[in-house]
Amino acid sequence: MNITPSLKKVIGLCLPLLFSISAIAQPVRPKANWQNLDLQADGMFGISTEKAYNELLKDKKPVPVIVAVLDGGVDINHEDLKNVIWVNTKEIAGNGIDDDHNGYADDVNGWNFLGSKKGNVEFDNLEITRILKKDWYKYAYADTTKLSKDELAKYHQQQKLSRELNDKLEDARKNLDLYTKVKTVYERVFKKIGKQEPTLEDFADFIPDNPMEAQVKMVTMRELPKAKNFKEFYAQSIIDPIKFCNEEINYHLNLDYDSRDIVGDDYNNSNEHYYGNPTVNGPTTTHGTHVAGIIGASRDNGIGVKGVANNVQIMSVNCVPNGDERDKDIANAIRYAVDNGAKVINMSFGRPYCTDKAVVDEAIKYAMSKDVLLVHAAGNDNEDLDKKANYPTPFYNDGGHADAWLTVGASGFRDDQTLKADFSNYGKQTVDVFAPGIKINSTVPGSAYVEYGGTSMASPVVAGLAALIRSYYPKLTAVQVKEIIIASVVKVNHNVDIERKGKIKHIAFADLCRTGGIVNAYQALKLAESRAN
Repeated sequence: MNITPSLKKVIGLCLPLLFSISAIAQPVRPKANWQNLDLQADGMFGISTEKAYNELLKDKKPVPVIVAVLDGGVDINHEDLKNVIWVNTKEIAGNGIDDDHNGYADDVNGWNFLGSKKGNVEFDNLEITRILKKDWYKYAYADTTKLSKDELAKYHQQQKLSRELNDKLEDARKNLDLYTKVKTVYERVFKKIGKQEPTLEDFADFIPDNPMEAQVKMVTMRELPKAKNFKEFYAQSIIDPIKFCNEEINYHLNLDYDSRDIVGDDYNNSNEHYYGNPTVNGPTTTHGTHVAGIIGASRDNGIGVKGVANNVQIMSVNCVPNGDERDKDIANAIRYAVDNGAKVINMSFGRPYCTDKAVVDEAIKYAMSKDVLLVHAAGNDNEDLDKKANYPTPFYNDGGHADAWLTVGASGFRDDQTLKADFSNYGKQTVDVFAPGIKINSTVPGSAYVEYGGTSMASPVVAGLAALIRSYYPKLTAVQVKEIIIASVVKVNHNVDIERKGKIKHIAFADLCRTGGIVNAYQALKLAESRAN
């Protein structure tokens, strides 16, 4: 049984593979730090970061670059991040005063647009839920004979969205039932084996008593070698999906749930900027912390993982709850990052619906005017973005597009038919590049490290590369950095597997994105050197 697309947003795109058919073809384990390794030297289709440091950058001095992580917050005290966290030196922490007069009091390490003095938002609806809720009473029991043409169109749209939401709810309930039953089988197996965290050898010796136990044994024997240990395998394959299904039912798709009163803003006022609080490590920091580590975890401290860029300052801007982000918060997060010195902005989020695109467009235009590069995850629904949008997008409602913008798909570590991550969105006209996004080991709260996969992990690889280029070649503009990244990809000249309507098709990787390739730090820095002189 394939995982439903909605389930692929577990912990912001960490993907359980328990019943994924396409997972069978995946290699067992990548090498440590694989996203930064070199295909020729290491056999891993990384972006050749280590090669670039060893051969191109060892005698060069970088300048600091601020990278804004627009996400759910960052653990600023993590052992591998605390030395790379942005500090607003013009602000005095904890005095309740806006010392630098930027409109945000005590914003020492960034800002949180999902909170107030009352607390912080953890869960929110999906955008589809908010759209339905807004006009629910007007259209739920409407007499269609009395509706105007425009109202009738809105009524039909509401009916379509209502069916989609109900389908999502049904999927969530079915998946919850499935994973709960599998969890029960595992618990029975644990009891028979006599361990809560059995080894591969324990499962090999285990003799099943029924078909369900046999299925659990088979899947575990196949998938456990791909994880660091059983605890990680079990969490990502069983515990996290159950948690996510409950969150979908209780929060994301629940028309009766609303957390916005915690923020206390006038949500209908798109021009309101000054709300929130300075808590940048709130209740949903796992995803943002993982993203931050990929970009810039300390490379020279001998612990943890290595970020792509070695001289970044991570600015945490919290605008993404457990649920769908809101356009007003995204726009304000972009503006905050730009106004406070960010030169690269990572956006590992997205959704299929957008209700206030104009306010986001204006913020993106503002970022373009200030020479800031925006990097956005393509999304994890295995969809063609040429046909179905993943918001925000670089294309403005009033025409034109953002020149300094990169949309990133996710790739794997083997140069074979599995190179495209099975979950990754794609688009020959709308996705710019692909980057490593499977089994990426990075930072999570509490000075811990976990492997996650998703375009959420691929996007910060590219954001880290952009920061690396801007750090060593600071005179290059955001548009030039984008052009360099695009021009220096490693082209992929073979077919890859892609699942469509339950069947595996073989298509040219060149048809998945504009460049037909994987980003490469070594080639990009060589090109940057030639263009900077």
